[in-house]
Amino acid sequence: MITYEYPFNERIRTLLRLEDLFQKAGGFMERDGSQEHHVVLLTLFEILDVAGRADLKMDLIQELERQRQSLLVFRNNPDISEEALSGALYEIEHASAALLGMTGKIGQHLRDNDWLMSIKSRAGIPGGVCEFDLPSYHYWRHQSPELRRDALLGWLQPLLPLRDALTIVLRLLRASGRPEHHVASGGAFQLMLGASSSQMVRISLKLHDPYIPEISANKYALNIRFTRPDSDHRPRHCDNDVEFDMLFCNL
Repeated sequence: MITYEYPFNERIRTLLRLEDLFQKAGGFMERDGSQEHHVVLLTLFEILDVAGRADLKMDLIQELERQRQSLLVFRNNPDISEEALSGALYEIEHASAALLGMTGKIGQHLRDNDWLMSIKSRAGIPGGVCEFDLPSYHYWRHQSPELRRDALLGWLQPLLPLRDALTIVLRLLRASGRPEHHVASGGAFQLMLGASSSQMVRISLKLHDPYIPEISANKYALNIRFTRPDSDHRPRHCDNDVEFDMLFCNL
């Protein structure tokens, strides 16, 4: 299956963007190439920009506490595994404590590094990080993979409480609700939501079905228009009936 997620508010949109960036940084961090480590550094700069919302940390702390309180009511419930419940509570409490331990503005350790900020300012210019622009960065990229990875991990480490917290919140969000099967007649689907409190919708199709959902939604209505990619991967109008699963998510 291939799943498309559409957030209904800016808060969830920010968390999804950060999740994608942390996954990219982690994936390229494991490799040894200079180009891959360059991508990790650029991704750290993107995380810095996206995480700049002043209330993001407090939003996550409040949501984790709300989920902790929700789980506490299942204490001593014979239908609930006490071990699994304790593990979930520990994970939430540990993530909350780590967030509370983050002092100052998110990513301030990166902003205080003049060398990194000089790279960040040049990275916004096409071709702006060539060796004649940033010889010290050119030198760094020629160091051993172990040295570069240690440096990158040092810059990433203070941001990990943010990653761990949003991972828990998004996991709980995705686990909410139950998927329902639908058919988009002639490639179009509309559903009135009636001021729904959902925060995200997930659309799942069979992996090899050649359809792409273009989603637009607000709290009153959801519209999905399916397209098909042509030989140049450009989306084209689709008039086929399209089967898909849909899940509304709400914490």
